[in-house]
Amino acid sequence: MGNLTSLTFIFGAYLHIGTLRYLYFMITALLYIVIIVLNTSLIVIICMNRSLHEPMYIFLCSLFVNELYGSTGLFPMLLVQILSDIHTVSTSFCFLQIFCLYSYGSVEFINLAVMSYDRYLAICYPLQYNTRMTLNKVFILIILVWLYSCVKFLITLSLNIRLTLCGNIINSLYCNNYLVVKLACSDTKVNNIYGLFGIVLSIVVPLLPILFSYMKILKICFSGSRQTRQKAVSTCTPHLVSLINFSFGCVFEIVQSRFDMSSVPSVLRIILSLYFVILQPLLNPIMYGMQMSKIRNTCKNLRFYKMSTGHKDPF
Repeated sequence: MGNLTSLTFIFGAYLHIGTLRYLYFMITALLYIVIIVLNTSLIVIICMNRSLHEPMYIFLCSLFVNELYGSTGLFPMLLVQILSDIHTVSTSFCFLQIFCLYSYGSVEFINLAVMSYDRYLAICYPLQYNTRMTLNKVFILIILVWLYSCVKFLITLSLNIRLTLCGNIINSLYCNNYLVVKLACSDTKVNNIYGLFGIVLSIVVPLLPILFSYMKILKICFSGSRQTRQKAVSTCTPHLVSLINFSFGCVFEIVQSRFDMSSVPSVLRIILSLYFVILQPLLNPIMYGMQMSKIRNTCKNLRFYKMSTGHKDPF
């Protein structure tokens, strides 16, 4: 059919919903607005409050920035497609969306891996924590997380550009790298090999520090004091919930894109395909905002500061 760079892709998973499109548009737009407001608010709170300039909160700030990044990679195009009668997208925008969504997923998982290592140091080496996890090391780790993910998927896209395709229909609501490669008439051996290598880089590499950190944390919990166990539970619970939720979302996306899901109701397939980009950015700011006492207290200070007189600036 031609070289990939000259194609326009058609999304084949959109339902014919008639006038309901306006309802779906409003729901989707509301979700996007809530995600932007929640994540931006916590980023501002962490950046402005000096007491939150600690490794754990800086890693959280990176996580919230990534939620905004991933959501922006999905929602604007999704909103356009909901209102459109012809569900097409140019190759350049499709490439851009693939890069955004896949690098979002990689940054999310690796950031959670770094956060698990940070919790391991805080719980297992509390007296040495400040020397082991300095602010310089934190910023270096964050830069490496983003650079690692971006370079990895730039290579993926460079391999896709050389493909010659037999079709242009993507059976999804958004651009999916696996589905684009499936359309190829040309040899995809290099893409498939690098795809398997990419899975190792995206999943196995982050999983190692996560397993190591939680094995050490569990060991300390079983042998430590009650206070140590309480600290571990309070600091690790939101991280574990976030990690498990995102892992399930990624599994749902992989299963629905790689296996025949025709027996599953179309609405459920849509929900499963969008789960990892919608629920994670909604869940994280709510969960961390409620769980972290410093963030809760800062929110209370912001709420009542203007109502008070003669008080010092909470920042």
